[in-house]
Amino acid sequence: MFPNFEATPPKPGTFRSIFKWGKPDQFKHPSQGFFSVIKDTLELPDHHFTKKTATGDQPVTDNIPFNLTPQDLTALTQIVGPDNIDQSTYARLFHATGKSMEDILRLRHNVIEHLPDIVLHPRNKSDIQQIVTHCNLNSIPVHIYGGGSSVTQGLECRNGGVTLVMGTHMNKILEFNETNQTITVQPGMMGPDYEAALNNAPKRFKAAHAYTGGHFPQSFEHSSVGGWIVTLGAGQASSYYGDAYDLVISQEYVTPTGSFTTREFPGTATGPKINDIMKGSEGCFGVLVSVTFKIFRHFPKNTQTFGFIFPTWEAAVTASREICQGEFGMPSVLRISDPEETDVAMKMYGIHNSLLDRFMQFKSFKPNQRCLLMGQADGNHRFTATVKANIKKVCKQNKGMYITGYPMKKWSHGRFSDPYMRDALNDFDVLIDTLECSVTWENLHSLHTAVRKHIKQNPRTICMTHASHFYAQGTNLYFIFITRNKDLKEFRQFQKGIIEQINANKGSLSHHHGVGRLMAPFMENHLGKEQMAVLKALKRHFDPNAIMNPGGTLGLD
Repeated sequence: MFPNFEATPPKPGTFRSIFKWGKPDQFKHPSQGFFSVIKDTLELPDHHFTKKTATGDQPVTDNIPFNLTPQDLTALTQIVGPDNIDQSTYARLFHATGKSMEDILRLRHNVIEHLPDIVLHPRNKSDIQQIVTHCNLNSIPVHIYGGGSSVTQGLECRNGGVTLVMGTHMNKILEFNETNQTITVQPGMMGPDYEAALNNAPKRFKAAHAYTGGHFPQSFEHSSVGGWIVTLGAGQASSYYGDAYDLVISQEYVTPTGSFTTREFPGTATGPKINDIMKGSEGCFGVLVSVTFKIFRHFPKNTQTFGFIFPTWEAAVTASREICQGEFGMPSVLRISDPEETDVAMKMYGIHNSLLDRFMQFKSFKPNQRCLLMGQADGNHRFTATVKANIKKVCKQNKGMYITGYPMKKWSHGRFSDPYMRDALNDFDVLIDTLECSVTWENLHSLHTAVRKHIKQNPRTICMTHASHFYAQGTNLYFIFITRNKDLKEFRQFQKGIIEQINANKGSLSHHHGVGRLMAPFMENHLGKEQMAVLKALKRHFDPNAIMNPGGTLGLD
């Protein structure tokens, strides 16, 4: 049987309208092949999929009091205007909730926690300066909301206070500079608007060329440029363009101790860079109000795609390392999937039991062993052709067989829509979540083995692993686990065990999702007391009254 997955937009004002991924009227359901893998591995009988549970269809009741004084409410209203302040429980819950599994489990069971007292929609930098000044003088916590795609509990307001919604008004382009190949924007601009402006630069800015930002996280359609920076995000094309840390030229911040703008030099030897310190600060030091990015010439007609199948995970890892260290140029997208993820991908992409599948098996690329490598090169046409040709040589030397760019094209088609499947599966008590980390080449295999072993100790669990951001020194590992639903306490314990295994096996706590409150308890063990002391000293300087995103973010309070 195939379940009756939800295809009706959630009713406005409900819990589901908050936790549903993406657009209210957009859905993506697991393919028959993917569904069969889940059903068989989790040993779920047909009748399990006849009834949905904890769907969150109930309305959010407007009955949660707020704790600001009348004087504070009046002062803040005067700053932003009455049309830009919201005290409703729904608005407060909406803007205090991200897309972590913990957020979703709470909302599915109608649990309301960790709200701001009010939601503000600042119109400009002056509004933010006045808000931060007032809140600092009156010890009111300040939080920032970008696109709402946080998966690290980064939006919770554990001490109440105010949440600033950046996307309502502060979403504009401030300057386009083709000579310097930079663009300056406000932090509330969403990914698609940012990329569309650059792609259409000849028409919009009378530019000589079309451009791209090069940053395409899976949350691209529903995340803001400011969110990319303050959480140190990485897009799916980061192996060539770099992650958010690499893309930022300069920033402007409002902090409780004053405002500042870092300089737009391409490089400078004037001591430790405050510009770098603010990247990844997750709203703990101040409010980002503008950012200047590097941009890149856009040559979509020059894109070269490729796909290879390898007999083993070890061969795929070795080939990817040699690609990264080959000094012939990096592809923009490079992905390797371990055997379990490869088998699932074969079913998802319609390759399982096809003529290509039978040919691969004939050539000794066996299920449960073979691994998929795929990607694409972007840039000048001579560059992309050279990169692909060299990748073919490396893969052939490591027993990889070329299978065309078909898998890459199938993956690209769903690269931003796959998160919609989580809602469909959660409705039937199937839990799907991810954790990711950075790791050096020498520690990759031991970490991969240890984390998978820990996850697989949970009976009837799928664990798909891939690497998708590459460097000469290492890569990231991205663990996707699918299991039967757990209550919140049980899930937290399961998740905690995975994080501990990553840390114990020399992986970073996060590669591109940030820290938030999820990873905060592990930060001192991961960084050590001296590095944490430096971060806490910065916190005391920028935010002496501890009003900026308090409640555990980054482990700073």
